[in-house]
Amino acid sequence: MLRDIPNRPVQDFAVAIVPRETEDELWDTFILNLKPEPVRDVLVNSRGYGELDGEARKTSVLRHFFERIGPETAAMLEPIQSSLFTFTNEYWVSFSFDGHMFDKKYIFVRGSIDAMNFTRVPLLNRPGVMIR
Repeated sequence: MLRDIPNRPVQDFAVAIVPRETEDELWDTFILNLKPEPVRDVLVNSRGYGELDGEARKTSVLRHFFERIGPETAAMLEPIQSSLFTFTNEYWVSFSFDGHMFDKKYIFVRGSIDAMNFTRVPLLNRPGVMIR
């Protein structure tokens, strides 16, 4: 039964989008393992969706796999074009930790990837937009 499945919240894990220092068009997306132990079998599905000129649009779904992300480590996920910031950008992350599977959707809503929402991203020590 569904009620028999334990609901374990994801903690000490984040997705961050940070601008490149030399280029305005491309930004970088990172997964951050803030735990003091590694996580394994990390699977990420990323996609964007929204409206462009009054018409519904969506990006391709990209899938990434990391066998292991070390403790307190940032892993580069993918570049993202700044033109896609007018879309909602979603990253669905699943991973194994401490003998259990975890998953969480990190959703950057339309317009949220903006300098006024910057924070100092841990492990990278760079400004960017981050969801924990």
